[in-house]
Amino acid sequence: MRAMWSGSISFGLVNIPVRLYKATEESRMSFDLLHERDMARIRYAKLCSVEGRELEQAEIVRGFEFDKGEYVIVTDEDLRLVSPTKAKIIEILQFAYENEIDSIYFEKAYYLEPDKGASKAYVLLREALKESKKVGVARFVLSNKEHLAAIKPQGNLIVLNQLRFHQEIRKPEQLKIESAQTPRKEVDLAVALIEQLTAAFEPEKHRDSYADELKRVIDAKVKGQPPIRVAKKPEEAVVKDLMGLLKASLDRERQRERAQAS
Repeated sequence: MRAMWSGSISFGLVNIPVRLYKATEESRMSFDLLHERDMARIRYAKLCSVEGRELEQAEIVRGFEFDKGEYVIVTDEDLRLVSPTKAKIIEILQFAYENEIDSIYFEKAYYLEPDKGASKAYVLLREALKESKKVGVARFVLSNKEHLAAIKPQGNLIVLNQLRFHQEIRKPEQLKIESAQTPRKEVDLAVALIEQLTAAFEPEKHRDSYADELKRVIDAKVKGQPPIRVAKKPEEAVVKDLMGLLKASLDRERQRERAQAS
């Protein structure tokens, strides 16, 4: 892996030099857009909306629209003027219990690795977080944007979970959630079904099955074979007899459990 950022964790008066790495990667299939007639790749050109010609990279600058149609150019030097120390520091603002942070705030994860000579301080912070059972709430700058983060231990690592700011969370007031009566029997059956389906979460058991199935379809086409139909068309989701559906679901799961046990 290649580090995408280096700086330090600011923890009280302690600074821990670290390198930051992406902890995740996309599993989705990527496609190129082609011209159907000659199978040539589609190229996206950067065109000037006034001159109508394609521009070289050296002709392109970064602009901020401060009024309708009015721009000011923002250079790399301008960006460096915005608290240059912020761009190199993960500043821990406070500590909190992880379960106090709603899952809607979590955005993406990064691994933190101690830089040269920083292992002792890195391990100290990791073990203190483990013992206190808390996470560090921090802020840092990445790609010219300030982010909130939760710093937590994971095995022998410290992981940085990038968080969304509160103002980035959309308000759900416009959603229409109609009230409905929930008879006790239906709730009990739903709870029983949940209990029947409850198991320890083992992430390695869950794969991107859509990508796997799509890969099989593509492999068949590459070999000149007819495309493989891998899934049935889903039935229309219309709930008529909720009680009956819950009972049938519970019976099916119990039968499946008995079959696995035998």
